[in-house]
Amino acid sequence: MPPAFLRKLNTFAVLSQDDEQMLDMVTSQRGRIVAAREDVVRIGDRVQAINLIASGWACRYRMLPDGRRQIVSLILPGDICDLNIFVIQRMDLSIGAISEVGLREISREGLETLLTAHPRVRQALWWEQLVANSIQREWTVNLGQRTALERIAHLFCEIFTRLKLVGLTDGDSCELPLTQIDLGEITGLSAVHVNRTLQELRSTGLVVLRSRMLTIPNFGNLADAGLFDPGYLHLDHVGRHLDATE
Repeated sequence: MPPAFLRKLNTFAVLSQDDEQMLDMVTSQRGRIVAAREDVVRIGDRVQAINLIASGWACRYRMLPDGRRQIVSLILPGDICDLNIFVIQRMDLSIGAISEVGLREISREGLETLLTAHPRVRQALWWEQLVANSIQREWTVNLGQRTALERIAHLFCEIFTRLKLVGLTDGDSCELPLTQIDLGEITGLSAVHVNRTLQELRSTGLVVLRSRMLTIPNFGNLADAGLFDPGYLHLDHVGRHLDATE
């Protein structure tokens, strides 16, 4: 089982050994690798299994007829791409790999087993989906109300926090495979505006960007600059009353 996925679910509630064994079984039956900048699934596809990101970064996006793209969410290690895919007939957006992505596929039967026989896992998956929806709302606020510097500072704080949750930070640094074009497609800014904003963040010492790595020397200062409040990520172990004791 992808360790990032397990760490993420255990943030909500501590799982039992039986829970973890079942998760390991349903996430280990089939996997695949998607190269960087290739699509995991495309809008309109019929998808037969839920995709779980075991490694690498992906994104959900919509492409306009003239080639403009809007990235509507980032999918990081431990995230589920399409938990509700068995409810809808066809994908209503595309999922693309930002870096090389390792996927694990969860079948309909595997999901049904988790939902019916393992209520603690069911609650954790529900929490995971609620957090994804909460992140989506926060991104709407980012696009509608925050300044360019606030948008990018907030995004960097969110990325770092989400990666730290699953053990993928190194001190005050984390991977950042996003290009300036990607950042523009996330924040609704032109490439020129993104470049200017990154220069400002660098010159004020709020971030260091080098070799696809993000370093945040003082997280509190960057959070203040981006008006970042992590409450929308709901990382306060809200399912502690469900914790397994064995």
